[in-house]
Amino acid sequence: MAVKIRLKRMGAKKVPFYRLVATDSRSPRDGRFIEEIGYYNPLKDPVVLKIDKEKAMKWLENGAQPSDTVKNLFRQEGIMKEFHEKKLQK
Repeated sequence: MAVKIRLKRMGAKKVPFYRLVATDSRSPRDGRFIEEIGYYNPLKDPVVLKIDKEKAMKWLENGAQPSDTVKNLFRQEGIMKEFHEKKLQK
């Protein structure tokens, strides 16, 4: 089972709100997920981004592949840098 970390769209029409979830890569975008990692609201000023670093690191260490957008969000929060530093120390 290939696990992806990606965005799950929530909210009303033209008012998107996203949850960051770990899910099986074969499941649909808004379908079943394994675990919720955080949330992202791009419409607020400033943008609201809340990520549970421990859960994100756990999934990255277990081989979950983040989508391009999630990878950029992780980079903004410093999670990707922390993951690569931890990986180099091993």
